[in-house]
Amino acid sequence: MRYDLVIFDNDGVLVDSEPISNRLLAGYLTELGHPTSYEDSIRDYMGSAMHRVHDLVEERTGQRLPDDFDAVFHARVFAAFERELKPVAGAADVLEALAAEGVPYCVASSGSHERIRVGHRATGLDRWFDDERIFSSQDVGRGKPAPDLFLYAAERMGVAPARCVVVEDSPLGVQAAVAAGMDVYGFASMTPAEKLAGVTRLFADLRELPDLWAG
Repeated sequence: MRYDLVIFDNDGVLVDSEPISNRLLAGYLTELGHPTSYEDSIRDYMGSAMHRVHDLVEERTGQRLPDDFDAVFHARVFAAFERELKPVAGAADVLEALAAEGVPYCVASSGSHERIRVGHRATGLDRWFDDERIFSSQDVGRGKPAPDLFLYAAERMGVAPARCVVVEDSPLGVQAAVAAGMDVYGFASMTPAEKLAGVTRLFADLRELPDLWAG
């Protein structure tokens, strides 16, 4: 193993939540008078914390989203997660392999702690993550592309940034990992490979990961 800590993004890497959440986000913004397509949502918001949604809408329109926007959106997302969320293919296999080998790992997500937990329970991945392995942008105040979240996760796990590898699927997440001084493996599943500039390695299937970081 070339690294002392594996840091996973959550949405789109461990749980297949991006299609669900971006469909609902686009629909809700459109409902509120801010026409947004699914493709727009993926381009502008995938991998980001909720404050980016508020900031971009206000910057573009001069209007603020309702005070209850986050609460309403998350209620819709969590209900959909319970109905249809699945783990990303290979996620459980990779986590089981890391646990069996005693390799430290954690998740560092732009999503809230509640969103992470709901997604893990719905997909059965909660067995791999106790509270000490879950980090959210809520913990640091600034989401990706700022490096704060990844640096915080590494500090809490007791590992130097240079000894960490981040598994990411969004351009914003890749930027954050690079800024944190960490290697980053880009998951080119939903995101075209050319948009994951700066990654250490590219891959298309989580089951490739053990071979990648063993090399």
